[in-house]
Amino acid sequence: MKKSLLSIAVAGLLLTGCQTTSQTSDTEVATSIAPVVAPVVQTPLDFGSENITLEQAMADPDWISRTPENAFWGADSSTIYFDQKQKGNQLRDKFAIDSAKGIKQVTLSNLHEVGNGNAIYSTNGRFQAYTFKGNIFVKDLRTNKIKQLTKTSAQERIVQFMLSGELAYRVDNTFFSVNVETGLSTELVKIHNGNKPKGTQEPDTYIAKEQHKLIDYVALTHKNALDAEARKADIEKQNQSIANKHIYIGEGNNLVEASLSPKGDKLIVVVSEHNVYSQATEKDMMPNYIGQDGNIDPVPARSRVADNKPVEVEVIYVDLATDKQKSVGFETLPGFDEDVLASVRKENAEAIGESYKSEKSPRAIKLMRDWYWSQSPIQWNSEGDQVALMFKAWDNKDRWLTTMDFEKGELTPQHRLHDSAWVNYAYNDFGWLNGEDSLYFLSEESGYSHLYVKPVNGKATQLTSGKFVVSDPKLTKDNNKFFFKANVDHPGIYEVYSVDVATKKKEAITDLNGMTDFTLSPDESKLLLRHSTIMMPTELYVADAKPDTQPKRLTNTVSDNFLNKKLIAPKIVAVPSSHTDEPIYAKVYYPADYKPGETGKKRKAVIFNHGAGYLQNSHMGWSVYFREFMFHSLLASEGYVVMDMDYRASKGYGRDWRTAIYRQMGTPEIQDLADGVKWMAQNVNVDEGSVGTYGGSYGGFMTFMALFTQPELFQAGAALRPVTDWAYYNDPYTSNILNRPQDDPIAYKRSSPIYFAEGLNKPMLINAPMIDDNVFFQDVVRLVQRLIELEKENYETAIYPVEPHGFVQPSSWLDEYRRIYKLFKENL
Repeated sequence: MKKSLLSIAVAGLLLTGCQTTSQTSDTEVATSIAPVVAPVVQTPLDFGSENITLEQAMADPDWISRTPENAFWGADSSTIYFDQKQKGNQLRDKFAIDSAKGIKQVTLSNLHEVGNGNAIYSTNGRFQAYTFKGNIFVKDLRTNKIKQLTKTSAQERIVQFMLSGELAYRVDNTFFSVNVETGLSTELVKIHNGNKPKGTQEPDTYIAKEQHKLIDYVALTHKNALDAEARKADIEKQNQSIANKHIYIGEGNNLVEASLSPKGDKLIVVVSEHNVYSQATEKDMMPNYIGQDGNIDPVPARSRVADNKPVEVEVIYVDLATDKQKSVGFETLPGFDEDVLASVRKENAEAIGESYKSEKSPRAIKLMRDWYWSQSPIQWNSEGDQVALMFKAWDNKDRWLTTMDFEKGELTPQHRLHDSAWVNYAYNDFGWLNGEDSLYFLSEESGYSHLYVKPVNGKATQLTSGKFVVSDPKLTKDNNKFFFKANVDHPGIYEVYSVDVATKKKEAITDLNGMTDFTLSPDESKLLLRHSTIMMPTELYVADAKPDTQPKRLTNTVSDNFLNKKLIAPKIVAVPSSHTDEPIYAKVYYPADYKPGETGKKRKAVIFNHGAGYLQNSHMGWSVYFREFMFHSLLASEGYVVMDMDYRASKGYGRDWRTAIYRQMGTPEIQDLADGVKWMAQNVNVDEGSVGTYGGSYGGFMTFMALFTQPELFQAGAALRPVTDWAYYNDPYTSNILNRPQDDPIAYKRSSPIYFAEGLNKPMLINAPMIDDNVFFQDVVRLVQRLIELEKENYETAIYPVEPHGFVQPSSWLDEYRRIYKLFKENL
């Protein structure tokens, strides 16, 4: 029997799902009422009776689940909207869950009416504003009427309510306001590249002056031009119907960020001489050999860390009431001119027989952009008379949270986060308390990401503390509490919590034992939850926003086909470390026939290395590595022990765990893998001489480092889309961990597999996508040539001509994992 891809039970507002519902076709949506079940479906440790095959595991994931995506609250705090992928293609449909109407697909003609997850609300709570396909819509929450304010081919964005009640937005580099009642749109200010036009100039050379004296026509033309300019200026000054606010950012500058105050009287403009997002040039190209027209297609690619130059920004404060502007310097920031790389530069200089003298010099400073936080690094308070800005040093060692003294035209430091390794590119959320001159922010200064509150003229107060990670803080309108996500009880279990701002009392809101994300409803009474477990993909739940809440399940999108597969649930274990007091958390897939304490025939084993470096995979939620989960289950069903470690550098374990790899990528991680092999030998009857390893991206890099630097640790390894030389990887990621090659070549040579290739003496498979948009195919090409010149024999390379970094085609996935499976079968 086929299972409906979306089953919903309607019970008033709150909905509960279960694993058996009335059946519909794959193209329909079930709207019938399902039996009431427990608020949270407890996933069994193992389920299903039908063996998983490699072909099925690597098939298009539609067969598993078309899980809800991009879920958000409607303005009524009752309706929930979400997207669901269509079966067999990449198109998405939008659905609405409503207490009165049940579940219903939103028609294409009505998509503009539902809002989105970035909708904003007026101060008085009457209006909701949002964009759809680049146009602005406003919903009156008293009448539920929707008004379209723009209908253009431009992209209106950065919508904000002004204190006047009008709505401001931006098109390209121009700010507008629109009256919600009348629909009148007004240009507030336009930012121009280049210098301000000089207008008609007086003759300033001998020849020019004589020309004006001798030729009446020239003099008259000059006078007419001056008269026209004067009249234009008079009209703009005396006639209020004319838009005349213009800002010029200077020749050669690029606009990085611009932020308008809620009063509409101030503007912060940030510019740079460089493109702060990319320094790629024409040489940064990647050939696509399978182009649409049959020719080689040169695809633009990102620049390499070895090529990037320092990027700094200039902050300009503009008083729109007086048209005055002032460049704001960084001299007030503590440590703005410190040589924070002095010890690194000295070590590298001495390595080549040179000396290094440290001197103070202004550091390159730019805006801080959190990789996981979509909001602007410039935040205004609700009254519009204070602004906060977050900056980061180009050398990655400092993060500053500042406000601005408008009278002096200078930055006022509020918080400095210094890290001798690097400041994290996550956990940088900040903002203002409502109606108060106090900031909130996340900081890792205690060793873990925690939440702080600080008056602009006072000391910071830490609201949360402990050996856990706080993320996604959401402040209530009354400033009484924050909701947040954290892994308090176990590093791999993420729940929703709240903390009282006044008392610092922390309370658990959910207890779902998995991975749980949340969105607070507009009226702050409920939470929309996105929850998954190790064995089950993400589904939607709803719960009251209070402690000990009982969530109700909204969706159930997992297919019967998946539920029928025999899959082995991994257990999360704490592997003792030989190099740190903290254990290494790891998923372990025990063989299907394993008996605790067994003796006799030794087991073979595989260690999987997750990618990204700074990523957590030994958690209780559904993994992005769901194909690998099924592959590991298949191996375990055939007698393998499979381990998946959150080695040092992984996310979720605090600052020290993250920075253990500073200037030595590939050393702590491989030490942790060695501890994993030792643990399996002592606890799961594994033969240390029958262990293999594999992984992709960072995991592929680790496979190289393990096989090259500790060649007896593993008997075979597969490196997928692997980094071979960190000097060729991107700047934002690599420069954090290894500094930059110009300053720290020692770190690059210590951390890049290509320098250790002579150590290979075990069978190795390299799988490389040719249009990899992250780790370039060039990485593999250079390493293979190195192996050829070293006359190595025990490796092979498989190429995938049409695949980017994240494989797309099921046929490519299958080919890749057939090769990995064969490698382990033949060599362990």
